Amino acid sequence: MAARLLIATGNPGKMREYADLFQGIPFELVSLRDLGITHEVEETGETFEENAWLKASEYAAISGLLTLADDSGLEVDALSGEPGVRSARYGGDSCTSDEDRVELLLNNMKEVPWEERGARFRCVIAIAEPKSSQATLIAQAEGFVAGMIQYSPQGDDGFGYDPVFYVPSHDKTMAQLPLEVKNEISHRANAAQKAMESLKTLTTDN
Repeated sequence: MAARLLIATGNPGKMREYADLFQGIPFELVSLRDLGITHEVEETGETFEENAWLKASEYAAISGLLTLADDSGLEVDALSGEPGVRSARYGGDSCTSDEDRVELLLNNMKEVPWEERGARFRCVIAIAEPKSSQATLIAQAEGFVAGMIQYSPQGDDGFGYDPVFYVPSHDKTMAQLPLEVKNEISHRANAAQKAMESLKTLTTDN
């Protein structure tokens, strides 16, 4: 029976991406939902690295499983790198859905000309192993994809800011790309590829 790897997310869209990205690794992937874990880790870090580690270490301690967590977000040049680590909490309590956050982003950029609408999605992955007293970081990986913020949402796939993140090389938004294409070019795919090498090493070493 394959060892279990906890993917520290309750987001079904993100879980689907990881299931696709990690085909072929000798682990059974389980989500927080699969394990009935409802605890929410407070993302108090100031960087993607800090938040990924907070989530990986805390969920590894709770579950007793090898745990992979990521922190990712959108950095927009015209907004000095915002929303950045606060991408999922952009707008605070006044934004309760992805659609609300996308609308706020577009409102904040309505005066920005096309050539200044550059942005990137960044993702940092941390993998933590549970130990008797505390979790240990055993791997970290980072990935990104560059694009532009377009003026209105397009596409029904993806989640978060995908519908307004335009990828020039494909002339489509991230939400218009089929999953197999997204998982070749996305920030998460980029980081996951590096993380997969670490996971393969783990199984070889054990």
